[in-house]
Amino acid sequence: MQTLPTTLFGFIWHFLKQQRAAFIGIQLFALAWSLDNTVWPIGIKLLIDSILAYDGGNVWIYLMPVLFFWGGLWITIEIMFRLQGFMLAKTMPRLEANLRMAMFRYVQGHSYTYFANHFAGNISNRISDMTQSVARLLQITMAVFIPALVALIIATTIFFIIDMMFAVLLFGWVILHLGVCFAFANKCSALSKVHATSRSFLTGKIVDAFTNIINVKLFARQRYEYAYAGEYQKDERDKQYSAFLILEKIKIILGILSFIFPGILLTWYLIYSWQQGSITVGDLVLIFNTNWNIMTIVWLVGAELPNFFKEVGICQQALTLIQVKHEIVDPVNAKTLLVKKGDIHFDAVNFHYTKTHQVFKNINLHVKAGTKVGLVGFSGSGKSTFVNLILRFFEVESGHIRIDGTDITQVSLESLRNQIAMIPQDPTLFHRTIMDNIRYGNIDASDEAVFTAAKQAHCHEFIHQLPEHYQALVGERGIKLSGGQRQRIAIARAILKNAPVLILDEATSSLDSITEKHIQDGLHHLMQDKTTIVIAHRLSTLAEMDRILVFDQGHIIEDGTHQQLLQQQGHYAKMWHMQAGGFLPDHG
Repeated sequence: MQTLPTTLFGFIWHFLKQQRAAFIGIQLFALAWSLDNTVWPIGIKLLIDSILAYDGGNVWIYLMPVLFFWGGLWITIEIMFRLQGFMLAKTMPRLEANLRMAMFRYVQGHSYTYFANHFAGNISNRISDMTQSVARLLQITMAVFIPALVALIIATTIFFIIDMMFAVLLFGWVILHLGVCFAFANKCSALSKVHATSRSFLTGKIVDAFTNIINVKLFARQRYEYAYAGEYQKDERDKQYSAFLILEKIKIILGILSFIFPGILLTWYLIYSWQQGSITVGDLVLIFNTNWNIMTIVWLVGAELPNFFKEVGICQQALTLIQVKHEIVDPVNAKTLLVKKGDIHFDAVNFHYTKTHQVFKNINLHVKAGTKVGLVGFSGSGKSTFVNLILRFFEVESGHIRIDGTDITQVSLESLRNQIAMIPQDPTLFHRTIMDNIRYGNIDASDEAVFTAAKQAHCHEFIHQLPEHYQALVGERGIKLSGGQRQRIAIARAILKNAPVLILDEATSSLDSITEKHIQDGLHHLMQDKTTIVIAHRLSTLAEMDRILVFDQGHIIEDGTHQQLLQQQGHYAKMWHMQAGGFLPDHG
């Protein structure tokens, strides 16, 4: 898994250096703005001094050097601006794409628990924020801040050549100006980061309301959700106000400094020097013009400061996505798991979610290759945790889980999960076509293979009743389809994957009795020569299992076939007789 720098500067530089030459070129061409505001007044000085010194003759020949200077400067600046624009058009989209995909790849590496604890809308919003804000930061820095700094250096040099005092006044003002900006930089960035965090939470709440819109409609809670989101909106608004307020205070200080130094002191000394005859009229116009150009530049810099600090805060808040280390990672030199048999061993496995919530303690178990094993127990007994540990959604505290003798912590997560097909109780689908959703089990499968899997899962029939057949979009999380239809597509997806280890989490619970019978036939075919683990709440579906494990509070308290467990008159038999409507109650 690719690692990314966790500091903002390091993170941005990581992507800048991938197009280093292009960005250097963009920065050089961006200095056209600096030349436009500092070198152009030199042409005005030359023109005025030439006019004052003119004593007759062909004026156009006399002024030709100045006109050539103006024309050459104009063409140079125009070419630089256009080249900068063309390079930006090519470079910035590539930068944003590289940045977005790198963050997407990194965030995907987080564990299932991470996504269970974070809003999907919040995560996607941060990735989008980072992409856009880095681009804006670069544009502000490269197109405004750096050209402004270069313009100040050029202007100070010109002033120094004319009279050192002009340079001292300008340089002193710049130092005070930058000092104020840096003094408040951390405060501005911190407030912007707080605002960005608040805005991400607000976005997450809004996305959550839309994701659960069926509940909002069923319980008539539109007003409640509006008020609920309104609380987060008020918090976001208050934090945005604080971030903007500090920036306006900075602008007041900068405005006072600008009025005193370039506005009063430098203008007074300019007029005084002209009166004393130490500078020409051309010098006076040059300094006056350049002075106000610099003040305009600094004003634009001040106007961009709120945006700059805002984007820094947004970036720092979005950067937390990659500052969180991956909880479950591949070991160094991870092996590729290739399951040939499907033998599963639990060797002294201990696991707990929290210090006070231990699920498994010293579990030892051998699931023979090719056997069908049912898992039963009341809710919270450890059934789902059992299969989640096999999938490495969580790490065991101690002990080992081995498949075909290979410790699953020593293989890559991708190869492990490629060898396991799981059909969850409540499957979710991508907002893509039905063809794409089924083919997700084997992205290289042909259309014919997809059709075959769909027929085995008995979803081919209802798919052909849809206007667009296999090209029909299923909606977010498959909302356009019924629960039974989603489950049949999930079964078709697992059939297409054809993995040696199969896990079923009450895979037929959303099906009607007629369809279930057909699906059971398809699943029976799917289970052949595979190690199959079935979590069941309807115990009648386990009658033909080779083995049934009975879980209770993290312990396997019974182990045997359906008939053996009934004869024991133990926990399983009790659950069997407790069933109402064929389903197991939540607790005993």
